[in-house]
Parts: sequence; C-alpha cells; structure tokens
Amino acid sequence: MKLIIAEKPSVAQSIATVIGADSRKDGYMEGKGYLVSWCVGHLVELASADCYDDKYAKWQYEDLPILPSNWKYVISKGKEKQMKIIGELMKRSDVNEIIAATDSGREGELIFRLVYEKLSCKKPIKRLWISSMEESAIAEGFKNLRNGSDYELLYQSALCRAKADWIVGINATRLFSLLYGQTLNVGRVMSPTLAMMVEREENITNFKATPFYIVQLDLGNLTLSGERLQEKQEAETLRNACDGQNITIESVERKEKSEKPPKLYDLTTLQRDANRQLGFTAEQTLEYVQSLYEKKLVTYPRTDSRYVTEDMKDSIPALVKMTAGFFMPEDVQLSINTGQIIDNSKVSDHHGIITTLGVENYDIHSLPFGEREVLLLIAVRLVCAVEDNCRYAETLITAKYSGAIFTAKGKTILEDGWKSVQKIYLDTKKEQHQEEKDTTLPPITQGELFTAKATIKEGKTSPPKHFTDDTLLSAMENSNNAVDDTERKGIGTPATRAGILEKLIKTGLAERKGQKKTKHFIPTHKGIALITVLPEVIKSAQLTAEWEEQLKQIEHGTLSPMTFLDGISHMTKDLVSTYKIIDGANTLFSSKSKGESIGKCPRCGSHVKENKKGFCCENRACGFALWKENKFFTAKKKKLTKTIARELLKNGKVVLKGCYSERTGKTYDAIIILNDNGGKYVNFKMEFPTKKGR
Repeated sequence: MKLIIAEKPSVAQSIATVIGADSRKDGYMEGKGYLVSWCVGHLVELASADCYDDKYAKWQYEDLPILPSNWKYVISKGKEKQMKIIGELMKRSDVNEIIAATDSGREGELIFRLVYEKLSCKKPIKRLWISSMEESAIAEGFKNLRNGSDYELLYQSALCRAKADWIVGINATRLFSLLYGQTLNVGRVMSPTLAMMVEREENITNFKATPFYIVQLDLGNLTLSGERLQEKQEAETLRNACDGQNITIESVERKEKSEKPPKLYDLTTLQRDANRQLGFTAEQTLEYVQSLYEKKLVTYPRTDSRYVTEDMKDSIPALVKMTAGFFMPEDVQLSINTGQIIDNSKVSDHHGIITTLGVENYDIHSLPFGEREVLLLIAVRLVCAVEDNCRYAETLITAKYSGAIFTAKGKTILEDGWKSVQKIYLDTKKEQHQEEKDTTLPPITQGELFTAKATIKEGKTSPPKHFTDDTLLSAMENSNNAVDDTERKGIGTPATRAGILEKLIKTGLAERKGQKKTKHFIPTHKGIALITVLPEVIKSAQLTAEWEEQLKQIEHGTLSPMTFLDGISHMTKDLVSTYKIIDGANTLFSSKSKGESIGKCPRCGSHVKENKKGFCCENRACGFALWKENKFFTAKKKKLTKTIARELLKNGKVVLKGCYSERTGKTYDAIIILNDNGGKYVNFKMEFPTKKGR
C-alpha cells in the first residue's frame, strides 16, 4: 500500500480520481493499492518562542537574542485532527511507501517534509513532480516518480528560509517594539520592501518641479523640436534667432526595426499585468491563478521561468489554436513559432505559466470574474508569445541652426505581428484602450529648405510616482541589479512577494489609496518612523537579495545551511548588542498615535488600548487581551471596566468589592490577580483580603 500526501483536499481528489482511489474515508481516500490524504496548508510550523522557555511568553530586552539550538515544531492550531489521521496512515503496517504530492516547489516541499519529520516517519519517499493538474499530467507524473532524496536540498533551502525569517522576525520585532514602546513588526523581506516605499515617498515629498523650455520650428507640414533648455532666456534667444529664418534639412534617416513578442508569464509578470490592466492586487492574482491551476486550466503558477522545455514542442501548436478560440475569431490566421518560447536552460523547477488542454470546450463564462480575466491574460500571452515580430519603420529628420539641433521622429507599422493579437483582445474589453497609431512624417528630402516659425513650448518636470502593486513587485524583483548573473533576482520569491505586500498593510506600516485600477502604496506615519530608526542591515534590499541568492545556493548544494544560518544569527547578535535607541524617536512614533493607552502589555511591553470588545495589545502578534465579556468576572456579576483593566496592567492585581457567589448567594470582597501564562486567553486567580484582627 502506498500513501499519497497532497497539499489540499481538492488536489487529493484530482489525484485519487486518476489512480482509482474512489473509496472515501474520514480524512483520506482509498483504492487500487493507494491511500490519498492531504495537508491543509502548513500542518506543522516552527514553534513560538515560549515553547523553548516560558519566560519568552513575555517580551523582555534581556532575553534577546532568542536563537534556538535545537529547533522545535508544533502542529498548527485547528489542524490536529488531520495531522492525527496522516500519522495513523503513516504508521499502518501495510503502508510501505510515502508519495509526496504537495505543490512542486520550495514551500510545497517544506509542507510535506515537516509533517514527515514531525511524525518520525522512516518509510521511503517518492516525489510526484508535476506542472499541471490535468489527468494526463498526473498519470505521467506517477509513471515517473522521483526519489525523495532528490529534493533534500530543496527542503533544506525552504527550512533555512523559514528559520531565517523566524530569527529576524522574532528578535528584531521584539527589540524595536521594546525599545520604542509599541509594536513594530520587522521582517527579513518586509522591512527592505517598506524601506523602498518610504524612500519613494520621501522623493515625492521633497520633489520640486523645475521648468523647461523647448524651441519648436513650424515648417508648415512638419514641426521640429529642439532639446530641453533649463533657462527661459536661453530659449527666447534661440527662438528669436530661428524665427523667420531659412532652415535646411540636414539628414533624413529611415530604419526598419522589429519588436519581439513578449515572453510567457511567470508569476510576477502576470501579477504586474493583472494589476496594471485589471486593478487586481498581487495577492488576488495569486489566488485566482491558483484556483485556475486546481481547476486544471493553467499550469503551475508559482514559477519564475518564462519559457517551456523542448519536450513540449509538439503539443504547443494545438494548445495555441485551442487557446486562441477564447478571444479570437475563427477566421484569423495564426503564426505559431514554437521555438521562440523553448529554452531548457531557462527552466528550473517549472516552466512558464500557460493554459492546458483542459481549456478545450470549457465555458469560461462560468468562471468567477477574477479567474476569467486572469485566464484570458494567460491565453493572450501564450498566443502573442509564438506570433511574428511587429515590424515598423522609424524615420528621423534632423536640422541644425544657430548651434542647436532640431529633430522630428515618425513611426509607421509595416506588419502588426503579435500586436494584432493583442489588439483583438483589447477590442473585447469595454474600456477604451490606447491604440498604437502611425506617426507618419510627410515626404521630406535631405537639403530641402523651409522658412521656420519659431515658438517655445514650456513644461515642468514630473515627480516620481507612488508604487503600485505592479511597480513595487518590479522593484522587489530588480532590487539587486548591482549583482551580476544572479539566478534568482531581488528580494522575496514569486510565491511570497504578494504576502509581504499584504502583511505591510495588515501590520499598519502601509496602506493602499486611490481608485480601483490606480491604487498605490503609501507608507503610514508608523512605517516611516520605523524605517527611520532601523539600521541598514535590516532595511537593505541589497543584503536581503544576497540572502535570497544564498538560499538558491543551498538548493544547488554550493552553500551549507549551517553557514547561512550562522550568518543570520551573527547579524542578529550584533544587532541586539550594538543597536542604540535614537534620541527623540519616541516623539517621532507617538506624534500621530491613535487611541489612549491604558497601560503596557505584560507580554511584550506595547501599548494596551480599548476597543469595543476589550482592552487589547496593539501588537497583533502578541495576542494579549482583556475581554469585556469575561466569564471570570461575569460569574461574579462584575464588569471588566477600563479602571479595573488599568489597575491590573499597572499592579498585576486589583481589589474587587461586592463579588457575587453563585454557591452561597452572598457577596464578598476579593483580590483579583492577573495570572497570564501567554496562552490564547488571559487567566486570573483570586485571593481574599485579610480581615482586621486575624
């Protein structure tokens, strides 16, 4: 009997259908010599700090840095039942092989391996590695199962990523939160991303528009433009010199050029286009394309490749024709140059995102709006990628007078090529789109003479634009341009960048503003203050990009996990021991803080503030809360008021008079003591005041 572990129930169901495991059980399926079960995302995760020592339940500066020597793992809350089911299946005496069928990528490998290791399983592992959920792809994958040991380095890379994020996140967040008296979420990738956002905001704020002047020569049916001039007097002098003068055309150059089709989508370029064209956030696009993958309509989405492999050469033409039917009339002739999208050297774990044969006869109008629009983007990109180049002629006319150069440029489309496919798609959209128009110049020959009417066109320089999901993803991906020949560019990975952007918003460090299709990121006051006090080692995009590259080296076996983690630990130790609080920073943080603080959190030292349901630590990761609807106080017919909560936070105890006893029906006075052990709910214990004379 073979046990298959998938990442999600829907994926497990697809696999079970292919292999004939059609008998449904509680938490798994069985049949034809297979057991098929599933994780529900991460079933096992790195343990929280307090699992190593109870004292870490409270945030204290003297406990930093927290650097586990023997890492602990815990079952994710709410997922104990499924973990137990998988454990029982793994221990069955008739199970002699485990097949890892989680998503074919770094995180998918981590999800499976943590479960396998937590259950101390020693049975041999095989790996199902596929790029599509089509039945044919699943069947082919089972014919070519790989040894689990082939992915040991991928697992080590994933585990190092998780440990590094834990070390930096736990220690840096506690350090800066304690030093500055409020929750300040710090992350290995999150903080450099925020730093880029803050730098952009600073550039926009400090931007001062400067005027410029362009002298233009009207020659009747042709206008020539000079270079930008910074001084108005200089422009006026040139205009006066040229006005009414005879201008000779010095040269007319005509060159034929071509524009290659765009490459296939990887996840980041898909997210960028979906944001720019449809207004979707990076996270929304990832959700939509993941759902399309599970519906067997597109290939594996979490890829950083934009090509396919040689073995797919014969299947591409039929797939392109089928996909074109989504948005193109039947009578349109296609040019299918498959070789343009094939490059084995540029495909590592997965090829570029393309549609699958599952799209044949699929009613795309039955899909939810977001999924349908993302599927169309992928379809259009596939058809464009194999089309002919767009050919055009570019003409440059040049004249000189009074020491200045004047030019006019023209462009004429000779052959639309792939742009004709793009135009057909855009024509299906209700919104207006800008068509690329010919800017044909009149027939002009070298040496022709014209009388010029000179004018001045005035303008001003424009400030940098706020980051959108599109442009911020691009900045994250290309943050290490100074590093040559990098295999994995930038900070974060295609699979994790969307989550980083959302975490910045959830933690109150940034926000989205603007209209649906033009929403942009704005760092909050708190986010700007945080970047102001963070040292370069934490907020450097270049350093984080180098860490990402090291993770790739671990995956390839050219760097040991221990070396990488030692570097992260050493950096963290230095940070804790050498960082000095910046003078005046508390004023910087508190100048725009919202809500009255009723005291300091006993766990992390952040502010505790009142809301509708209770008195909660503003550090969401901390979880400390004194709920107004509290069984302990309700049983005594008392309410947990702001006054009581303030006293508990200040002294750890409060005298409560007139408590009601359900057992005796009488009232009594008691000392209520805050007895917090760092769990989900805060506990209390009760002592009784000593009566006089006793």
